[in-house]
Amino acid sequence: MSAAHAVDEVTAEDASGTADYQQRLGARLRAIRRSQSLRLQDVEELSQGVFKAVVVGSYERGDRAVAAHKLAALATLYDVAVADLLPEDDPSGDAGRPAGWTIAVDLLLRSSDPDLAVLKRLVRHVQHLRDEPESPVLTLRRSDLGIVAVAVGLPPESAEDWLREHELLAN
Repeated sequence: MSAAHAVDEVTAEDASGTADYQQRLGARLRAIRRSQSLRLQDVEELSQGVFKAVVVGSYERGDRAVAAHKLAALATLYDVAVADLLPEDDPSGDAGRPAGWTIAVDLLLRSSDPDLAVLKRLVRHVQHLRDEPESPVLTLRRSDLGIVAVAVGLPPESAEDWLREHELLAN
């Protein structure tokens, strides 16, 4: 198999995983909105136009990726935790996988890699929420990996590998 063919296979596999996750995320967003008896137009009105009905609809259909900051804003609008907006883990199973991962925050914050900018903001925010602003490490739960994946634009099953590739795991 040629290197180009191998790359095409991996890219198609990643795209398939991303599309599946976006569909599941969209279904979850729709379920939360409907559980609050909100129409798409209501979301636009409540957000004072920050979220256009057509855009929220495209998130819910899985046609459009949701940026991490938009997901956080929707969580605030719906008065739920960001983790509540994320779909359940992939039903394919997680046997043998750890329940959490420890991020080396000190290494992350010292890095000048622009790919890590979103993750830096996310980690600082979690540290603030946990009242641990100076901690050199941050333990992420399995459900947090979904948030990391959304933040860096990856399917959730790729988040752990991405963290390893960037040498950010302390465990």
